[in-house]
Amino acid sequence: MSKKEKSRVNVVYSTNPDFQFQHEAEEEPETLANNQQRLYVSIDRKQRAGKEVTLIEGFSGSEDDLKDLGKLLKSKCGVGGTVKDNEILIQGNFKDKIFDLLVKEGYTQTKKKG
Repeated sequence: MSKKEKSRVNVVYSTNPDFQFQHEAEEEPETLANNQQRLYVSIDRKQRAGKEVTLIEGFSGSEDDLKDLGKLLKSKCGVGGTVKDNEILIQGNFKDKIFDLLVKEGYTQTKKKG
């Protein structure tokens, strides 16, 4: 069974050719203000062949806002990175620089971890 079929609500089989299934509405979480976000900045080397990445965790909000923040950090550091599983991964050791950038952007509850 596909994901599309699992989200059907009150499944009814009908002979009506114009029948449409009702699907559950996926709600996008509302993004908190920058000064209310509690972000954690750390360096991670696990499962990366010894290469370092800067990991930003704890963002609560919509996927688009998370991607925008990731894009801003990548461009300010001049390196690559990605956004997955509600985390931002920046290639290289930029812990201090990213911490300063986040505080400058208004994320006052940012903490260094590790």
